[in-house]
Amino acid sequence: MPVYEYECIKCGLQFEHLVRSAQERVTCPGCCAADIRKRISNFAFKSKDSRGNITAASSSGCSGCVSHNCATCSH
Repeated sequence: MPVYEYECIKCGLQFEHLVRSAQERVTCPGCCAADIRKRISNFAFKSKDSRGNITAASSSGCSGCVSHNCATCSH
């Protein structure tokens, strides 16, 4: 079950939603509008460097997590 990122056209709220089926209708959790669009998501991966240390990278430039607003991110 994928998690997609959306943006509400009506109120501008950006949110994530776990989609359980292709027929599931997604609405904005802020204003309940159905006029939303999918956003392009960032991705992250982990690998090991030449010394065997785990390293992380993401398309957002943060090496700690995928999310830009992660409260536990130390970067």
